[in-house]
Amino acid sequence: MATIDLTKETFKDTIEADGIVLVDYWAQWCGPCRQFAPTFQEVSDNHEDIVFAKVDTEAEPEIAAAVNIQSIPTLMVFRDGILVFAQPGALPKEALEDLISQARKLDMDDVRAQVAAEEAGRAQS
Repeated sequence: MATIDLTKETFKDTIEADGIVLVDYWAQWCGPCRQFAPTFQEVSDNHEDIVFAKVDTEAEPEIAAAVNIQSIPTLMVFRDGILVFAQPGALPKEALEDLISQARKLDMDDVRAQVAAEEAGRAQS
């Protein structure tokens, strides 16, 4: 599947959709970002059922600020609207494929229960 470019108009709806969404935060001037781009694209071609999206942090600074991007590239994985992975740095192809495999295996009922417990704990603080 081709990667899609996210904007502030499309970001929320995309990451909150059902299924797996990988988001690569990058900038044109970033060497590691440019090195990671072909890997991200190649892996996207192997997973038609997953949304592969990119956020140009220079063009969309509001998104970068909203998700607290500290360095680029940063990769985030959302599943069924829940952030399940976030890490700065470029991944090699094998690691990206492994990450996708792990995201597929998640028990989302368990993840939702963990999120609810964390939110309840914050509400009591």
